[in-house]
Amino acid sequence: MAITKEKKSEIIDKIKEIMEKGKSIVFVNFHGLTVAGVNDLRRNLRAKGVGYYVAKKTLIKRAFADAPITGVLPELDGEVAVAYLSAPAGGEDALAPVKEIYDFHQKNVEVIRIIGGVFEGAYAEAGKMLTLAKIPSREVLLGQFANLINSPIQGLVIALGAITKKKETIIN
Repeated sequence: MAITKEKKSEIIDKIKEIMEKGKSIVFVNFHGLTVAGVNDLRRNLRAKGVGYYVAKKTLIKRAFADAPITGVLPELDGEVAVAYLSAPAGGEDALAPVKEIYDFHQKNVEVIRIIGGVFEGAYAEAGKMLTLAKIPSREVLLGQFANLINSPIQGLVIALGAITKKKETIIN
């Protein structure tokens, strides 16, 4: 069944709205994903404040055609959806959409894959988006940083403790 011109313009407007408010956008190929899989994906994404919108490739291309985004739009092959940061529940983590899609991809490798996206005002190929998805969360990075700073201090304390034990052994 053909989509009316009004419906097409509504879809393009929706994608433009997503583009304007989204800090990062992920293009997802979901070929072969079952209805139960889509429901599970949407539920997981919604819990993290990430939206998921399915549209025809031609409408997505038309919406992104005059966008102020640098680079070249990645090749949109297969059945395409757009994942984006949608709600305050997602916080200010611009990587939330790509991380959540990547987590779901890890469990469903054969039916869903990242085919590109938009990050910091530039188009990104699938490889760059996968690299971004593998960056640890802010909390993990802060923990690693604290451990890095604490490590030399901890080493000094252990060395001083060993010296005092050695002196105690010599004195006794």
